[in-house]
Amino acid sequence: MINKTVSNVQEACQGIKDNMTFMFGGFGLSGIPENLIAELVRLNVKDVTCISNNAGVDGFGLGQLLQKRQIQKMISSYVGENAEFERQMLSGDLDVELIPQGTLAQRCQAAQSGIPAFYTPAGYGTEVAEGKESREFNGKMHLLEKAFNADFSFVKAWKGDPAGNLVFKGSARNFNPNMCGAAKITVAEVEELVPVGTLDPNHIHIPGIFIQRIFQGENYEKRIEQLTVRKQN
Repeated sequence: MINKTVSNVQEACQGIKDNMTFMFGGFGLSGIPENLIAELVRLNVKDVTCISNNAGVDGFGLGQLLQKRQIQKMISSYVGENAEFERQMLSGDLDVELIPQGTLAQRCQAAQSGIPAFYTPAGYGTEVAEGKESREFNGKMHLLEKAFNADFSFVKAWKGDPAGNLVFKGSARNFNPNMCGAAKITVAEVEELVPVGTLDPNHIHIPGIFIQRIFQGENYEKRIEQLTVRKQN
């Protein structure tokens, strides 16, 4: 067995430089790699491209990188919870590529599978289609979408072992599994790092072959993006 454990988040981020392209797993604020994002803020890397379903919120998640203007380009599906993102986009300080959520997931999965491109009907006839090749299949037009080409993929799991096997919980399974192995280096932070053999093989969501570095995170805030509670009678 290859032990992929690194001692801390600093070691996990070795090799990171300016102008790189990063993937970030999670959905909203659920399942985001909080420790890795905080380390990127500390490293103060500049002019990076971020691929993520959303852009975090003001002051948390990717919102921290936006606040320090470390992001040059954002590739996302939903960005409606971040006022700083809106300010930078409208002022022209931030390059933004908005794509359908399913296309985003599939472009990650294509990179994970080693598939360079695929056809999808999503976005045909809209601004999303500008400059892209199109082709008809079964009487319906499709767009050619290319797999992502990222330097690092940062994911967060509930449990993992030194071999890199991962188990996710709940909505944290959105985008995190698709981004494993979808970049040159995948770094996983986990809430619990358990000995090899502890995880039930039938319950492993991502096998260790997709992971290069793994470490146990700490001090998770796990913020709620929009708190909704039932009114008392």
